Amino acid sequence: MASVESVRLFQSKRLETFIASVLAALGLPEQDAAVCAARMTEADLRGVDTHGIFRLSQYCQRIRAGGINLRPDVRPVRENAVTALVDGDNGMGQVVMTYATRLAIRKASEAGLAWVGTFNGNHAGAAAVYSTMPIAHEMIGMYMTVANGNHMPPWGGVERILGTNPISVAIPTGNEPPIALDIASTVVAQGKVKLAAQKGESMPVGWMIDRKGQPLTDPKRAAEGFLLPIGGYKGYGLNVVIGMLAGVLNGAAFGRNVVDFNKDFVTKNNSGHMILAMRVDNFQPADTFKREMDAVIREIRESERMEGVDRIWLPGEMEYHTIRERLKSGIPLPPAVVDELKHLAGALNLSDRLD
Repeated sequence: MASVESVRLFQSKRLETFIASVLAALGLPEQDAAVCAARMTEADLRGVDTHGIFRLSQYCQRIRAGGINLRPDVRPVRENAVTALVDGDNGMGQVVMTYATRLAIRKASEAGLAWVGTFNGNHAGAAAVYSTMPIAHEMIGMYMTVANGNHMPPWGGVERILGTNPISVAIPTGNEPPIALDIASTVVAQGKVKLAAQKGESMPVGWMIDRKGQPLTDPKRAAEGFLLPIGGYKGYGLNVVIGMLAGVLNGAAFGRNVVDFNKDFVTKNNSGHMILAMRVDNFQPADTFKREMDAVIREIRESERMEGVDRIWLPGEMEYHTIRERLKSGIPLPPAVVDELKHLAGALNLSDRLD
């Protein structure tokens, strides 16, 4: 792991501008490049460092290989007052999901709630950047997606035909930080396994097992085993349901049809996503609801703590404080990531080399 001294801090706007310039240089329209940059920077601000600028080189590799449609016609192909099925036309995932989320918010503002599914998309980054978008409109947001790579078998099986399939739910509040649950349905994300291998560290028991069901703690042997679901068979069930609602329902990839975007940069991913937006005033006035949310949050936070525990956290609260800190102090990037980004900028002959 990089030492504190070697990690470099960059202001979020600097990185957002850099990302947009890289994507524009590769042919994305400026507006789409700006959307991708905004969503990726939001992930970094939240502390989800594996889904922000860290992914830029991988996205660029796919663009160069022709695996992304740079000028997609993102549009609904089925639609009514409260639902829509959006064809992403193989565009950048952030572009597709930003479109879908804005559509869900617009429909919900008129009809009270809306469910929008997508197909023919790509990796869209951190789940919470989409589930939290409806909060500004006094709406609850829920996002689910089929992961872009399979690392887990069905419960009792040994064939890796399921991904980490995350779910994120965001709920507005008054004076307290918004609730923002963002979890994979596996115990750990595959990216953390890769990080452990890079750092030469072992994995905790409970992250992975081998084909015989025995604990696997060497991340360099990850290909020999599988990720475990959260909560045993219950997490497996949740994983499958997410895949069916975000994938099968939309006509998107699920199971053996999933393309591993870490290995195949050309084949269409046909990624499936879903976003739900719902106005809280369907049930009670928004101000009343938010006051009640604040009271419940404080009740939980101020409840009796276990010995040695300094604070009880609510879902999304750590990320809320990380956002505030990083907006002030900057987003930390390890030297390896900075070097990779500098190389990328040099190859594209950009004026900004992150010097």
